[in-house]
Amino acid sequence: MADDWIIDFPTLADLQDAWVRRHVRQPDGILRGKPFCWSDWQFWYAAHRWRVREDAEFIPPEEVTVDNPLVLNQAFQYRLTGCIGPQKTGKGPTEASCAILEACGPVVFAGWAKPGDVYRCSDNGCPCGWVYRYNPGEPKGMRHPSPLIQLTANSEDQVRNAYRPLVAMIRLGPLKQLLKVREGFIRILRPGINLDDDDLDLDRIDVVTASATSRLGNPISDAEQDEAGLYTKSNGMLDVADTQRRGAAGMGGRTHFWTNAYDPGENSYAQQQFESASKDVWIFYRNPDLNPDLRHKDGTPYSFNNRRERRKILEWVYAGSPWVPLDSVEAEAEALMEKDPAQAERFFGNRLVQGGGAWLEDGLWESCYADA
Repeated sequence: MADDWIIDFPTLADLQDAWVRRHVRQPDGILRGKPFCWSDWQFWYAAHRWRVREDAEFIPPEEVTVDNPLVLNQAFQYRLTGCIGPQKTGKGPTEASCAILEACGPVVFAGWAKPGDVYRCSDNGCPCGWVYRYNPGEPKGMRHPSPLIQLTANSEDQVRNAYRPLVAMIRLGPLKQLLKVREGFIRILRPGINLDDDDLDLDRIDVVTASATSRLGNPISDAEQDEAGLYTKSNGMLDVADTQRRGAAGMGGRTHFWTNAYDPGENSYAQQQFESASKDVWIFYRNPDLNPDLRHKDGTPYSFNNRRERRKILEWVYAGSPWVPLDSVEAEAEALMEKDPAQAERFFGNRLVQGGGAWLEDGLWESCYADA
């Protein structure tokens, strides 16, 4: 983990990291079917996504009433998180693993651990027998009592970024007992607790696109918004994302977006959230222009047009994704540079650069970092 990635705050990510290794499987490649393990950046993202407020309170289920509700999103530091990363860095499988956690993993704050406390899968509707031993003072987690999750993208092709690995992760391991893949959605089950869940229209993971919005507006516990850098007013996806955020707030849920570096001339949903001044929004983004090791002596950022400097940029933005063959990425980036250099810089260099429009004069965006 990077030297400045110090986790000195309470988070459910330690429990979740172990839970994911136990239950989630690698969706493809030579390691298909093996335990899915978060890399450093994936754990860093999860640690912030499920960062617990130090003053968070837990209402035991037996004490929950209409007037004394279970504490859900208010237990966490952030109501919205995002991930901006380059092509093929692993955003899709990470998103899928997070959706699985939201469906049947420990994502609800369940108090602070005392000596001897453990998490038992059997207490959370999972028959696998797994047990996790908490450290004293560690935040505890439990399953969401009624998860309703939406995987979102502008098109069906885009939503497959997460849906395809999600289905593979389910079918390749023990999650088959908790999640059932149906036509166009995934049923969430609680074996041994609600025996007839599969016959009822209750807990589920749905797909929402610009052309499939029948469930939009429903109260939801979680929304995973894929390629949010393409959500604009013109394609209607800004309204979709805003509606999901309101639907989540009404159910004590939260929303999370995933995207490549966006075009700052399009005023996308990802851009709006990234530029937000809200303190309860956290976004993982490795901006190469803010890395002093990727600047010239005069303070200007490395050029993506320079092969040596481009390689340095790629090595940094893809750090923590060892499955990515950098030579292949560099070849694709160089080929795309001939047709659309701005897109190549966004897709692979993880830079927020303008497209072919006239949002800013060339070089003006980059120059603002020279003295940063």
